[in-house]
Amino acid sequence: MIKPAFLKAGDRVGVVAMASKVSYPSLVEGLRILREDWGLEVVEGQTLHANYNQFAGTDEERRDDLQQMLDDPSIKAVFSARGGYGSSKIIDKLRFQKFKKIPKWLIGFSDITAIHCHLHGLGCESLHATMPKLFGDKGAGNALESLRKALWGESLEYIVPTHEFNRQGKTEAVVVGGNLCLIAHLIGSRSDLDTKGKILFIEDVEEYYYNLDRMMVQLKRARKLDYLAGLVVGQFTDMKDNESSSFGKNHFEIINDYIQDYHYPVCFDFPVGHAPDNRAMIVGRRATLVVGPENTRFSFDL
Repeated sequence: MIKPAFLKAGDRVGVVAMASKVSYPSLVEGLRILREDWGLEVVEGQTLHANYNQFAGTDEERRDDLQQMLDDPSIKAVFSARGGYGSSKIIDKLRFQKFKKIPKWLIGFSDITAIHCHLHGLGCESLHATMPKLFGDKGAGNALESLRKALWGESLEYIVPTHEFNRQGKTEAVVVGGNLCLIAHLIGSRSDLDTKGKILFIEDVEEYYYNLDRMMVQLKRARKLDYLAGLVVGQFTDMKDNESSSFGKNHFEIINDYIQDYHYPVCFDFPVGHAPDNRAMIVGRRATLVVGPENTRFSFDL
């Protein structure tokens, strides 16, 4: 995998809105942290002020804003200001020739999973992590520090309490994953995620239980679960049941049902996803997953 250079104080970084429109005042604290606390020179994309229906500008405006950041050799990392919806609409017309010669970190989660999956197919690491709009949220300290450590090239290890559905074991493999809805959405496309021999992590937000079940059916039928080295089940926040005729199972129970045929290590309730404690995951980096009787240890290679 292509590994972008780690950051240091004084580096130039870009912030753009790749998907849904963003309220600029909601970015003030995140931009301050990047500039003052981390000592970075921040280049603000035009999409931070753009508005086209629910999007941060038209598809062309968002694509051009990101393309400029990808092509600029002085930019060392590009942060997505927020997620929402829309990054998969611009992928196919992005050009990565200059980016592959001088790679840089792309950072975000949720809808930005589409970008991570596409970059993984190009052989480049990226960062599934919290975004500037969320930097100042209450309880986001661990998420923010894990992102800084990943960008600065420091050791990254997470220790997580055990869960009743965990399956014990140890594995070492490349890490892939992100938002489950986007992973299912990309199946069959040019950004389809290759999960074979990988540690897959998944998370989601505000989905109905029946739709989560449908997405797990899709992953299983597409054989995305068959040859994993390990599975990390993150946060599934604000999930919803039917108003009548309950689905009958919660999110972890649904996922657990679909992995009974496999024997790789599995960790449930990992701190990644739509929650303040959203730990950075280096997509494309090799990691060690140890699911034990008392806790789970997850550490990335340097």
